[in-house]
Amino acid sequence: MLTYQKYQSNSALEGANGKWFIRLKSGETVDLQGMAEHMAEHNCGFSEAQIYGVLKALVKCIKEQLLAGKKVKLDDLAIFYLSCHCKASDTALEATPDKIKSLQMRVRSTGRLSSTQIAQAVKMKEQEKYSV
Repeated sequence: MLTYQKYQSNSALEGANGKWFIRLKSGETVDLQGMAEHMAEHNCGFSEAQIYGVLKALVKCIKEQLLAGKKVKLDDLAIFYLSCHCKASDTALEATPDKIKSLQMRVRSTGRLSSTQIAQAVKMKEQEKYSV
């Protein structure tokens, strides 16, 4: 179940100031060790330690493939890829890698975890207590 919170915007953007919106609230964060423990509880035939080792290797290998200029697709999970933000250049000759401000790893969900699939399965409730 997803928990949401209502909030009133004080944004300077035209049309947003004073309007009400919903933001999703996350509970705890599950790390790789937690995922390994959870997966082992599903009687998958592998120990928590084995699963954790495979997940750690997966993270390392995704990074290696991204740095090699590849996209990484994990079926029914996501496609991982790199993108960048850069300063504008007036000419093609001036558009060089030194104009890159930052690199980001992007993730696009696929298959059973696509936005459409998630939206069809989601259940929502309002957060019970609000803090200022």
